[in-house]
Amino acid sequence: MNQSYPTPREIVDHLDKYIIGQTQAKKSVAIALRNRWRRQQVPAPLRAEILPNNIIMIGPTGVGKTEIARRLADLAGAPFLKVEASKYTEVGYVGRDVESMIRDLVDIGVNMVKSEKMEELRARAARGASERLLDLLLAPAEPEAPAGDGGERPASDSVRTTRAKLREKLIGGELDEREVEVEAPQSQFPTIEIFSPMGMEELGVNFQELFSGLMPKKTRRRKMSVREAHRFLTAQELDRLVDMDEVIAEALGRVQEAGIIFIDEIDKIAGGGDRTAGPDVSREGVQRDILPIVEGSAVMTKYGMVRTDHILFIAAGAFHSARPSDLIPELQGRFPIRVELDSLTADDFERILTEPKSALVLQYQALLKTEGIRLEFQKEAVRRIAEFAERVNSEAENIGARRLQTVMTTLLEEILFEPPEKKRVVITARMVEKTLSAIIENEDLSRYIL
Repeated sequence: MNQSYPTPREIVDHLDKYIIGQTQAKKSVAIALRNRWRRQQVPAPLRAEILPNNIIMIGPTGVGKTEIARRLADLAGAPFLKVEASKYTEVGYVGRDVESMIRDLVDIGVNMVKSEKMEELRARAARGASERLLDLLLAPAEPEAPAGDGGERPASDSVRTTRAKLREKLIGGELDEREVEVEAPQSQFPTIEIFSPMGMEELGVNFQELFSGLMPKKTRRRKMSVREAHRFLTAQELDRLVDMDEVIAEALGRVQEAGIIFIDEIDKIAGGGDRTAGPDVSREGVQRDILPIVEGSAVMTKYGMVRTDHILFIAAGAFHSARPSDLIPELQGRFPIRVELDSLTADDFERILTEPKSALVLQYQALLKTEGIRLEFQKEAVRRIAEFAERVNSEAENIGARRLQTVMTTLLEEILFEPPEKKRVVITARMVEKTLSAIIENEDLSRYIL
């Protein structure tokens, strides 16, 4: 992390590009993210004592809880994992144990760092692949010249000239369709699934990798076009150039210092309310298993030991039939920041449809543009769509902004099914009324369609 790390104001401005409203939640996560940079500037003895302020977001589904956390991780370039608390079971029961979330986060971190290293080395790998391709493309070499004083056989001028000409053609794409034979590794083992009450991912063991290292690798010759061979050989060169020890060391450091875990549906494992999870799963037991992970503990992964002390945990839940105070006190204490997210209004829906960088209106316009159709929405039409979405949310289940997806799909169904011949389509308020009002008036129909 460097001096150019974004300020809380800049973080909120970035989140505003994708998420409408929810100012307090954005401020809380922005402060939590900036505190990570601040912690790095603190002298070492005190730095280890500064723990992240974990956050609980309270609000109905579809109001932006997950999106805030995901965009935050993107901005920070941090390994990010979303899990659902209800998927975990207490130790001793069949199912995933909570430590698997750390192993999954480490896998994400390793893949993230490896991808970054590959991008840095891609140009070098492509050059190496080109040279290997030239070796394959060149005709059998002339009788070798006598070795020089240094013991090396100098390449003849004609070979160098031919290679240079081939290189130009290769770069220009003139050889793309020519066929070459490439040595490719041959899989020696079929995919083996090994069953265990815990699941092998809980043990951090990859048996395919373990067994494949015991036998020498076999290869076979495959015919492919030069274009395909270049991609294949570039991938091989990247595997050779990337130092996995360096990747793993950097990934473990990034996970421990900057990792973010988003625990959704935490209200489902809270006490109180209707217990529908069944007798085989102890909600309080899952909470007690999560507690040491959030408090800070060491978890063994296939890449090495990982400390969880400085991983940022963001929990979220609707808390319809439970309250944050129904969590065990020790776990409550590990989530000191609580933020309530607002339910979305028609005004919010109207802004969500048009303002974010990935707004739904822009998405559908881009989809139909692929068929040469210019899709336009009148301002009054956007307002009516927003009002219909708010109405359905209030009369049926409140699923937040996700309701806009169902409303928009229903509205544009005929256009998407059979695009009109005319190249300009304007969605008016009258069209919205005609398409959606009959469905909404029929309560049973709206419950199933919208």
